Amino acid sequence: MSLNSLLQLLTVPVFPSAVFRLDNGLTFIHQYLPATPVVVADIWLSAGATREPEDCSGMAHFLEHMIFKGTEVLPPGVFDHVIENRGGMTNAATSHDYAHYFLTTAAPYLEDTLPYLAELLLNAAIPEDEFVREREVVLEEIRQSYDDPDWIGFQALSESVYQRHPYGRSVLGTELNLMQHSPEAMRCFHRAHYQPENMTVVIVGGIAQEPALELVNRTFQQFLERSACPQAEVIAEPLLAGIRRQELYLPRLEQARLMMAWTGPGVEQCRSAYGLDLLSVLLAAGRSSRLVRELREDQQLVQAVSSNFSLQRESSLFTISAWLKPHQLERVESLICAHLNELQTTPISPEELARCKRLLCNDYAFSTETPSQLAGLYGYYSTLGEAGLAVSYPEQIKSFDSEDLQCLAQQYLSPHSYAVTVLKPC
Repeated sequence: MSLNSLLQLLTVPVFPSAVFRLDNGLTFIHQYLPATPVVVADIWLSAGATREPEDCSGMAHFLEHMIFKGTEVLPPGVFDHVIENRGGMTNAATSHDYAHYFLTTAAPYLEDTLPYLAELLLNAAIPEDEFVREREVVLEEIRQSYDDPDWIGFQALSESVYQRHPYGRSVLGTELNLMQHSPEAMRCFHRAHYQPENMTVVIVGGIAQEPALELVNRTFQQFLERSACPQAEVIAEPLLAGIRRQELYLPRLEQARLMMAWTGPGVEQCRSAYGLDLLSVLLAAGRSSRLVRELREDQQLVQAVSSNFSLQRESSLFTISAWLKPHQLERVESLICAHLNELQTTPISPEELARCKRLLCNDYAFSTETPSQLAGLYGYYSTLGEAGLAVSYPEQIKSFDSEDLQCLAQQYLSPHSYAVTVLKPC
């Protein structure tokens, strides 16, 4: 690394929000935006699919649905009625590393609405009749995913890459496992993982720090007694060795799919992860990127080509995907590997590197404009690692030089070791 790169890396931006650790272990993050009349409360939990034992796959996502089915003192539907009557909105999402629940409301209504969301999260009843009804909703979600060829291909690719780690399992679970879940097992999972040390509450918007802190302290107190629930076995996944290839044949598929994947570092090596973000942009972000320019624009071998780096807590995923005619599959895969080989042997030009940095820094700026974006960013990084990572991204990106990226390509993006999943029409 050059001296200039090191100096840039050492320039750490000040985190613009206040971070508190409450007495019960809960993390609270607050940022006051006096110019906005809106407040976002985003509650993040280290209670995603990686927490599930293998025979309980889909439990975390199913629980996300059941959280909104009420508590002993809050019947189903009351929470939605309260939020909608005050012009607010709420939603939730579950991934491998987290589950999160967010609420957007006018600032004066936060004190009226946040206690309802906390009540659902802390005291979910998971009633048996609602459990049976909602299971049909989740089962239909699983069935619909089987109609999406890109979902099928990505899930098959993930299973090929992560053969031992829970990242290889679908967040939705399987129909078979879902039918074996019971309300009591879900209550056990909830009491084991929806605990204060696993929770980050983020509040961003038009409420000052003191009343926000007092509200969270008062609202997130009465957690259920922790249960001894079976824990997931998380086995470290080694870097890929050799080429893992699989072909799937699907009906009604008009274009073949080529999906290639490499494992990358987790959040503990976030600088290397950010460098792989740059390489992803260099390869396939915009018409002037290398793969788009050659494969789509110049040679017209693909309908579309994209690259993506997905940061995860323990082992991240770098993917390259293309839509193309089946007879071009072998040629396109070979050309992609040639580009990866070039990354390892030929330095990136200053102009090309500057373009990639500019794109990522601009994208970061565009993604931090609203209270909901900021709350999501802080909660995401707090759950995966620590909140300060949320604001270090632009300076980290700017600190890379060509030699840094060449080393990362050599370490992680081998043209001889990757997983590939091909989808072909029947």
